[in-house]
Amino acid sequence: MTAIAAASERVTGKLGDQTLLFQYTIKLVLLISFLELVLYRLVSRLGMHLSKLAAEHEWIIPTFTALTEIGQWLLNAVAILLFLGLGVAILNRAVGRSMNGFDKITVPCIALLLLLTVGFLFVPPTMLGSSIYNLVALVTLICLMTEYLSTHEERSHRAMGLTYLFGIGGWLYYQIVSTAYSFLGTVSAPPMVYEAHRVGEALMVLSSMLVFWAYGHGVSIRSRNQRQRRRAVWFWTTAVSIFVGMLFLDYLLDHYNSTMAANIRSGARGIGWIFQFGMGYTFYLPFAFYMAGLICWSYTVIKLLTMGRLAGYGIGLMFIAGYALLYSNLTLMVILGVMLLTMDRAKRESVESAPASSASMMGAPDSLVSGHV
Repeated sequence: MTAIAAASERVTGKLGDQTLLFQYTIKLVLLISFLELVLYRLVSRLGMHLSKLAAEHEWIIPTFTALTEIGQWLLNAVAILLFLGLGVAILNRAVGRSMNGFDKITVPCIALLLLLTVGFLFVPPTMLGSSIYNLVALVTLICLMTEYLSTHEERSHRAMGLTYLFGIGGWLYYQIVSTAYSFLGTVSAPPMVYEAHRVGEALMVLSSMLVFWAYGHGVSIRSRNQRQRRRAVWFWTTAVSIFVGMLFLDYLLDHYNSTMAANIRSGARGIGWIFQFGMGYTFYLPFAFYMAGLICWSYTVIKLLTMGRLAGYGIGLMFIAGYALLYSNLTLMVILGVMLLTMDRAKRESVESAPASSASMMGAPDSLVSGHV
């Protein structure tokens, strides 16, 4: 007779299903990385932009200096937590369950990235070391995203995953090829590096919008509930109106008041400069697209976090890291975020049992034997 065999994966879409150490590590990573983004990568750049006001107000320089020091402390804290989170994650993959084809590549690659990161603390990376580091990161992301695509069949999930992979891949290609050409000392221009950089940024912005399609359900006009349908119509009408208004805002202001339009352009360039140094976005696209991506990403992440979904923490880390991965901790943040995204899937159980009639016939003798014992 065929025995009843049940096989289940220790991979679910809830953070609460993981170990306590992993839960608190991921929560702290997301919180501290967000604070590091605001206090260090954005606010410190804002202080540099307020040099004229600093001459008039003495409190500006010490305030932003203190915020920068706090941000640097947070940067170190994020790095430590990323090491802990990735270490626990790859340990669970290597020991907690049987390693599949993807794990046999991703686990050694992530371990190599951690070792290289520690090694670069003692020996500064050369051009060759930077190229190897970014190449290993790209291979890891490809394997993780392939695993994500193989376990998520929804078109929205696959569109978001592929867009993000090609987006961040544009930056990694730019870094790998440019650094390799500089290391070789060739005078010829690297092929398609600037085009890949621009296309990658556009795909990153598009991916931040697609996360709403993939995970931000709840405002569909197809709902049968009339109240939800009215809310969805109001939401989409307002969102589209604001988006179109922002697209043509500069044109309308230029016709209304050219001086006001010039001041707004100057302020927009300052904001773009801050975000360029903080997250790597050059803002060559219309500003409305960046704002739409920020709103879609924020709504989706907040919704998923309230549900306790691993995807919320993963998507949060993926986009908090930004586009330009200038620091190793940002690269590790993207790796951990994509890994959390792959872990967010329904728990699958495969049960192989005998037919119902055979089970009922065999049930009585087993119970009788156990009763005599």
